[in-house]
Amino acid sequence: MAKSAPLPLIAVEEGKVPSTLSPGAARWAASHAFSGQRGRLLALPGEDGSLEGYLFGLGAAEGRSPLLLGTAAAALEPGSYRLSGAFGDPTLAELGFRLGAYRFDRYRKAREPVLLDAVDGADAAEVARLADAAYLARDLINTPANDLGPEAFEQEIRAFCNRHKLDIKVIAGDELLKQNFPMIHAVGRAAAEAPRLVEFSWGKAGDPKVTLVGKGVTFDTGGLDIKPSSGMLLMKKDMGGAANVLGLAHAIIDAGLRVRLRVLIPIVENAISGPAFRPGDILRARNGTTVEIGNTDAEGRLILGDALALADEESPELIVDMATLTGAARSALGPDLPPLYSTDDALARDLMAAGAVSDDPLWHMPLWPAYDTMLNSKIADVNNAGSTPFAGSITAALFLKRFVKQAKAWVHLDIYGWAPEAKPGRTFGGTDQGIRAIYGYLKQRYR
Repeated sequence: MAKSAPLPLIAVEEGKVPSTLSPGAARWAASHAFSGQRGRLLALPGEDGSLEGYLFGLGAAEGRSPLLLGTAAAALEPGSYRLSGAFGDPTLAELGFRLGAYRFDRYRKAREPVLLDAVDGADAAEVARLADAAYLARDLINTPANDLGPEAFEQEIRAFCNRHKLDIKVIAGDELLKQNFPMIHAVGRAAAEAPRLVEFSWGKAGDPKVTLVGKGVTFDTGGLDIKPSSGMLLMKKDMGGAANVLGLAHAIIDAGLRVRLRVLIPIVENAISGPAFRPGDILRARNGTTVEIGNTDAEGRLILGDALALADEESPELIVDMATLTGAARSALGPDLPPLYSTDDALARDLMAAGAVSDDPLWHMPLWPAYDTMLNSKIADVNNAGSTPFAGSITAALFLKRFVKQAKAWVHLDIYGWAPEAKPGRTFGGTDQGIRAIYGYLKQRYR
């Protein structure tokens, strides 16, 4: 059976319905009051009643996402399409379509895909690597904890390393104590599957050192400071920082950027059983800092603290950590706009600019030193939760900053990792955040 030809998908700016439409198609668009309204998809019938193609509205240029074609991909029926019209940057248009066509079908009958022919002028390799990076992060976040506990997550990372021909190192269970990762061990020791720290590297030894650290809490009950049931519903996504770090690592490796990449992923389940760590416990971190546990539900910063201390020991050019860390970040900036903290203000501005180009927004927040007192402890160097409900995302970042002393620059992204509703290039559910922004910056600097 012959393969059907791709259907035309014609991108239309508001008020600029193309004159090249057939008279029948033009009358059809007019009768349906189609004028290129943003996000509107209109099927075009052929003279014989068959489907001839689609018009897709781009709206006005102001405020338009460069990934808007993802909205069309999410609405189209399975099949192949061919893009034409005033769609703007071809690489971002094709990428937006690919991102909007994402489906998570692991637990249901898979639907036939929505495909787009190569767009003239698009960088096909760039589209593929960024789409693959996003799909990797989304698939991992969407997978529930019964199929992605610490052991399964480690296996996913091993598979990633096999694909990229990388060596992997894993420190698990009580070996974490022997090798001085006490906070990772304490947070994960109550779970049925042992806590672990996964590490891999890529690139030439003499290139600038860039280290990525991702929070890998495969499920977070809150520990003994247990969450309410409503607070646990999305906790399969608490490894979203690690998932996005893997996606970013894929993009960096696939593009062959001139860096010595190191990836550190502490993986735990914050569970409840006899060995669970307790409120009031004092933990001694890898770098010697003593931490009073004010709340066992502030566990992500603990495992990141040990991993950041390890990352910092080799004085890299840049450390980037990504974590689904605080509800306070969502209260401040909502689900779509992750707070960005950095020890380098110029770097933060560059990252925001890189994210704006590819609709991967970040917002620079202050490491406000006066708020450091909110983490004071009367019996230890620092409290992991602090004494007030104020500025929770900032104080979490200030906590992490204590574990970075030697790196030339440090960046912390407090991501949500979840799209509560579909947006251009982002389907509902687990989502990529920060990948395109950080990759775009690194590509400019280290290509």
